[in-house]
Parts: sequence; structure tokens; C-alpha cells
Amino acid sequence: MMKGMRFVRGMVGAAALAVSVSASAQGTAAAIDSGDTAFIITASALVLFMTLPGLALFYGGLVRSKNFLSILMQCFAISALISLIWFAGGYSLAFAPGTPWIGDMSALGLQALDGTRAGLAIPENVFALYQMMFAIITPALIIGAFPERVRFGWVMLFSAGWLLLVYIPAAHWIWGGGWLAAKGTLDFAGGIVVHTTAGISALVIALMIGKRKGFPQTMIVPHSPAMTMIGAGMLWVGWFGFNGGSALAANASAGGALLSTHLSASAAALVWAVLEKWKIGKATSVGLVTGAVAGLATVTPAAGYISPLGGVLMGIAGALVCFTAVLTIKQRYRIDDSLDVFAVHGVGGILGSILLAPLASSAFGGVGLAEGRTIVDQLGAQLLGLAVIIILSAVASYVLAKLAGLIVPMRVDAEGEHDGLDLTSHGERAYEFD
Repeated sequence: MMKGMRFVRGMVGAAALAVSVSASAQGTAAAIDSGDTAFIITASALVLFMTLPGLALFYGGLVRSKNFLSILMQCFAISALISLIWFAGGYSLAFAPGTPWIGDMSALGLQALDGTRAGLAIPENVFALYQMMFAIITPALIIGAFPERVRFGWVMLFSAGWLLLVYIPAAHWIWGGGWLAAKGTLDFAGGIVVHTTAGISALVIALMIGKRKGFPQTMIVPHSPAMTMIGAGMLWVGWFGFNGGSALAANASAGGALLSTHLSASAAALVWAVLEKWKIGKATSVGLVTGAVAGLATVTPAAGYISPLGGVLMGIAGALVCFTAVLTIKQRYRIDDSLDVFAVHGVGGILGSILLAPLASSAFGGVGLAEGRTIVDQLGAQLLGLAVIIILSAVASYVLAKLAGLIVPMRVDAEGEHDGLDLTSHGERAYEFD
């Protein structure tokens, strides 16, 4: 059995964890625990803080000044749009009882959430709030693949469809008691549901929309690395709510997740700096924080299952593999995944989901795998989940991009790209210089 694991996100049934947070979890709901409830409310605020303003500033600093406001607009607008879709039926489809493929509509409009979430000691409305924050940040991550050249209206249409056709099924299949959970796929805090879906979709859209004007011949430099560092710091702090809160209780599992998360980010940041020093002769601020984010993305699927040593190992592996992926994607294949969404979030999430199998085992100091399950068994379950979600994300993103493009063209015209999206899309400038 998983030793010491209570109230964790993941799979359902005897072949998986003994305690599940899915809608189909067995047993009588516990009385509300005020400590657990306060912890998850705080974690919800931290995860929203990751998007607003963390991700907005992180991405915004990496683009040119004439496109800074457009990044902020997209992050804010996506947050509002996804929240309303989550209210209207998104939460119900993802987490209400239903079939192994999709939830029912019993929680339409976030109604009937007065009791505790099955298997937990928190109110279901708090659980729904927490999950809403994950639904917000995931499509927001994708916009880093195509800044400075995409129409605002297209982003909104694509994000709405993507939540319904990619994120919600993935969340239900793995976190909501769906068929992948029953197969044994584990994802503690979103390595598959968040980072793999966003990373694969980002790569597909980057290929579809094409390169920015001048890429890669002209160096396109960030307009404010300082702002990117500030945003990255916010992401790091917010990740405590992202991974720690995914224990869904203020317990040892949350503490373990926080330790492994912080150590992974620390190791990855320093390894990335060393790699940059070796590759280009200087360790840059953007590189340091990109490494930290790579470590955070890599540890996310396994944070509550591994030891502190496992966190350090994941950070080192995440930096090495994601650094190589960034160079490969941009320099060898010349794909303009502008802010490295696939190379960092996608590759990191996939890598961490695979490394979960050995590092979660007691042999590596982890909490231990389910009774009777070997590392090879768990690896097979992880690869199955990854394969299914990668295919879903790629195919659905391609179809959605085409359909949204029939209503609003995907790319701005050449003049709009030259002048910048702040002015051409929103009629404003982020900065005014007299």
C-alpha cells in the first residue's frame, strides 16, 4: 500500500491507492476539518496567484515591450472565461459522478455542493474552487507558445473549446475516478493533466501558426528579464499551493510534497545555470528561472509520492532534459515555441510522470507503490496515461484551432505583428514614453 498517503489525488480502486479523492470514492464523508479547509482555501489563492500575476509577468517579461499588454490581457481574460465555464458545467463534467469517460451534470451551476467531498474533510465547494484554479492556469500556459502574432478573439475561442475537449476529459479520467485512474495512472498535482496537455497543445499550435517575423535569423530578446524573474518568483511561491494543496489535507503528504517541490526547483535552477555557463559562457537570469520552472514542472506529477532525495533527482533530471529540449526545438528544428512551453512544461511533465514509477517506490525512499504493483507495472500505467493524453491533446488542439480559425483568423496580419499586439489588438500601450 502507499504508506502514509491520505487524501491524495489519483486513481481509484484496490489496484491503486487505498484512499481516493474521486467522486466515486467509497466510504462515508468525514466531518469538515477547519484546518484542512483553511489550507485548501489558501492553496486556491496561491494557485490563482500563479496565473495572476505570476504567469502574466513571467511571460510578459519575455516578449517585446510592444506585446507586453497583450500577454496580460490574455491571462486575465482566460481566467475570467474559464471560471465561468467551470461554473456552468465544467466542474460537473470533470468531477461529478458519471461514467469512466465523463462526469454527469449533477453539479451544474456549482449547485448541491454543501456537503463534504467524498473521502475528504473539506466542503465540496472548496474542492471545486481549488480545481477551478487548475483549470484556469492550464490553458493560460499554452499562450506562451504563440505570443506576438495571435488574435485575441481566436485565443478566447480556442481556450474555451480546449477546456471542454482536452482538460476536462483528462481531469476526469485521472482525477475524477475515470478509466485511466482505474488502470493505475498516477498524477499527484498535474504533470499529465496540466503540463503534458498544455505542452503538447502548445507545440501543435506553434507549428500551425508559424514563426514570428524574423525568427530565428533575428534575435528576439525579452524586454524585461527583471519582470520575468519577479513572475518566476511568484510561480515558485504559488507552486506550494499547486503541489502542497494537492494532498487535499494539511498533513504529512502535503509537507512531503512541499519539500520535494522546493528541492526540485532549487536543484534545477542551479543545474540550468551551470549548463548555460558551459554552453554560452554566462549564467543568465532568464536561464536561472527557466531552470526553476523546469524543476517545478518535472516534480509536479510525483511531489507527494517521493522523498526529498527524489525531489533533488527530479530537479537535476528536469534541468538536463528540458535544457536539451529547448535547444533541440528552437535550434535544430527551428520551431518557434516562443516561451518554451513544450520544452519546459510538456517535456518536464512527461519526464516527471515517467520518473514517478521508480522514485515513488520504497527502494528509492518514496511512499511505496500499491500492494502487488512493481516499478514496471507502474511505469506501464504511466506510459498508458501519457500516450492517451498526448494523442487527445494533439488531435483535439489541431481540430479546435482549425474550427476557431473559421470564426476568427488565428494570426494577425503583417502590419499588426510589426506594430505589436498591444496597439493593434487592444488600442493601448503598456508603456508611454514622452
